[in-house]
This record gives sequence, C-alpha cells and structure tokens, in this order.
Amino acid sequence: MVKELLDVLMELRAQGKPYAVATVVETAGSVSAKTGSKAVIDAEGRVIAGWVGGGCAESTTCDQAQKCIQTGETAIVDIDLDDEILGAGMPCGGSMRVYVEPVLPKPTLWIMGHGRVAESLCILGDLMGLNVVVNDAIVDSEKYPNTTRLITDDLDYEQLDPLPGDYVVVATQHKGDHESMSKALRSKAGYIALVASRKRSRLVMEYLAKEGFSAAELERVMAPSGLDLGARSPEEIALCVMSEIVLTRRHGSGMRMRDKVQLEAEQAKNKAE
Repeated sequence: MVKELLDVLMELRAQGKPYAVATVVETAGSVSAKTGSKAVIDAEGRVIAGWVGGGCAESTTCDQAQKCIQTGETAIVDIDLDDEILGAGMPCGGSMRVYVEPVLPKPTLWIMGHGRVAESLCILGDLMGLNVVVNDAIVDSEKYPNTTRLITDDLDYEQLDPLPGDYVVVATQHKGDHESMSKALRSKAGYIALVASRKRSRLVMEYLAKEGFSAAELERVMAPSGLDLGARSPEEIALCVMSEIVLTRRHGSGMRMRDKVQLEAEQAKNKAE
C-alpha cells in the first residue's frame, strides 16, 4: 500500500496535477479505517489510491478534499458515523477525524523577452515560489539561473502553453510583442501582462482588437502592467509587475496594511455599536 501511494504521488507530481492527501488522525468506536490510514484524492473528488474507510466516510472526505483543492487550504473533518443526516452514509457506530491536505502544482511564470526587466522578473518569480519559463532567442542560463526552463528556438511562440493558473508577462521591448500577445490571448493563462509604455500598450491593444479579439478577451490583458509604485528602474518595474501577480494570486486588496487595519477596526467598532 505504501508503495502504491508513493507511486501515485510521484506520477501526479510529474503530471503537475492537483490532489489532496487525506489522513485518519483519530478514531472512536466502531470504524473501518485505522488511525494513520491515508487516501489520495484527485480534483474530481475520486479516491485514486489508499483508503480512509468505506461508504460511511469516503463521500464526506472526498467532498472536503475537493473544497481544499479549490481553496488551497487544509481542513480537519469530523465524521459522525452514527449520523445519517450529515450524509456520511449508514450508521457504523463510531466517529473519526480526518486531516485533508491539498497539494497544488506550482504555477508557472512565462516570461517572453529578455533584458533587465525580464532578468529581475525571473529572480522575483523564483523567490515567489513560481516555476519560471523564459522564452527568447538570446537568453542563456548565466543571466537567467533561476529558470525551470529556457526556450531559445521558438520564434513563433508555439511553445507558449500556459495553464489557467499560470502567468504570462510579455517583456520583449517592443520586438514582436503584438505577436506574442496574440498567442497569449489564445491560451488559457489566467494573467497576461504587457511591459510597455502607455503609447506602446495602446498600439498593441488596437492591433489585438483589429485581429478580432473581443472586448471581453482584451480585458484579460494588463497593459500597461503592474501596480503604481512610482517605479523608474527596470528592477522597480519588475517589482510592480510581480506585485500585481501576487495581488492576483492571493486575492489581495492592494491597500496599505496600515489603512486596512484601521478600516477593519472601524468596521468592527461600527458592528459592535
């Protein structure tokens, strides 16, 4: 059983698929699973390896595993196997506690282009725990040591294949940015950014509109990209873009923390009154 679980975990990791590991951490009374029993559950809520009990517990655990995969948060599930109302199944006469831990593949930051902004994005993306792919004909591992993958033979951007949770940043310094943006918009990327001046951003957006992209599709593009931090240097520009990526990834408010704390205190005070 241990070997089966490890094999499945290695396979899922290689495929970059999300999953959850459910572990029985406590039991009481008559239950079929023992403390320490484990199961691997996929994003569709199916047990693909292991076991945490039969019909009395499996459905509840799988439902929670799906929620954990969606939110990225762990959870502890208390299952009363004597309670049919909760939908755990037939009454088994006991109870159990299951710890559910989601395992999500790291998102990928796709950087199209080269230069100091791209180099800084590569460093920051790695620091933020992202896989980093750099696609440009003249990049090398010396200037981009933090990459997961370097692509230097893809002039038509055919290898740009991001997943819905990935981030694409076009920083080609105006060289082919309209073409790479077209390719990015046809992908499933959840975030697409163009590093360019206001004028260049407008020209690229106009080009994309003429290419037939709808208003809704163009809304996916952050152009110009990044948060307004008053950046001047390439490193600061990269920080602005990465800040926007973190904001998007973590669903932040973008507020100063001091202002957020003050607002929350005022809201709590008003609620108490």
